[in-house]
Amino acid sequence: MRIKVTQPIVEMTGDEMADVMWGWIKKQLIEPYLDMTCITFDLSMGNRERTLDRVTHEAAAAIREYGVGVKCATITPDEARVAEFGLTRMWKSPNGTIRGLLGGTLFRAPIVCANVPRLVPSWRKPIMVARHAFGDQYAATELQIPRAGVLKLVFEPDDGTRAEEHVIHRFDGPGVALGMFNLEKSIQDFARAVFAYALSVGLPVFFTTKNTILKIYDGQFKRLFAEIFAHEFASQFAARDLTYEHRLIDDMAAYLLKCEGGFVWACMNRDGDVFSDQAAQGYGSLGLMTSVLMCPDGRTVLAEAAHGTVTRHFRAWQRGETISTNPVASIHAWTRGLAHRARLDDTPEVTRFAETFERACIATIESGMMTKDLAIAVHGTSNPSREQWLSTQDFITEVAKRFEADSAT
Repeated sequence: MRIKVTQPIVEMTGDEMADVMWGWIKKQLIEPYLDMTCITFDLSMGNRERTLDRVTHEAAAAIREYGVGVKCATITPDEARVAEFGLTRMWKSPNGTIRGLLGGTLFRAPIVCANVPRLVPSWRKPIMVARHAFGDQYAATELQIPRAGVLKLVFEPDDGTRAEEHVIHRFDGPGVALGMFNLEKSIQDFARAVFAYALSVGLPVFFTTKNTILKIYDGQFKRLFAEIFAHEFASQFAARDLTYEHRLIDDMAAYLLKCEGGFVWACMNRDGDVFSDQAAQGYGSLGLMTSVLMCPDGRTVLAEAAHGTVTRHFRAWQRGETISTNPVASIHAWTRGLAHRARLDDTPEVTRFAETFERACIATIESGMMTKDLAIAVHGTSNPSREQWLSTQDFITEVAKRFEADSAT
């Protein structure tokens, strides 16, 4: 008998190999075991073009309505993709659009397997990256400067008081410009989410900026974090023997290579984008990383695959070749979404389902059955023998077998 999920989950399908793999996971690991309604949105590049990206906004509204979303990896187009798909414009990242509409903080944590070696041997404990998922470069206005002229930054207050005007640069020829922003409330929500998460997992916090250069912009982040910690969280941290420390981003990047892990690293938007991938790879694979957006309302969550659409594997799959893309992060997108759905609905049997599947993924890998990316890491060779790795579908099948065995005990 299938387990009943009482309320719907918003599902967003995606692009290329990630989307093919997403379909395999849903067919083999989700549908046979759960009686569930999915509100599905097609976020493929083609459908975003057909709907003029309206579908992305509709998906975000549905996530807010139902409280839980699970998302497959999607293409963010560059010039080459515009030509490939015949796009009318270079559509923005759907991840960035959804995060901008929902707000919240993106938490990425490694999926640690005992037999997968670390690229940074000293990382004996997990590093959890908390990324501010609003504003900055991801909501910026870009400008191509075609010729000589003056670029100005102007703020016009709504109350009718005098506008502020600053000369950014006097161009003597063509160039480029970028204008970005953030909101004090969003930064405060970010800080509270980070400190609350750290308390929930029992880890200290580092927060990084480049406030020595961007004294006002990054300095505002540093100040607000310090204020919220002092006024709202310091006593709770002290009671748990936990600490909070601000560091410069370059200092933290160097420290990262010699630390043992065991902390929450809060990053500004672009820093979090970059260093969460570095942390994931450091623990063995980009496919071994969870990614969950926690929204300020405390109710809304979006779980997603932390990797890209795996274009190279998709081209090989189209040619009929055997594919060994790691599906663990995509499986965890489903399980983390389902676990949150269970918390909202108070359905412990759904919680057990999600937790058992996550354990089954790790146990399968630790038993020696894994995809090629992990076999490369485990066996220390760039070309492991065919007996040392499984295709994506065979790995998913082994996870299902392990889940059924664990569920029966």
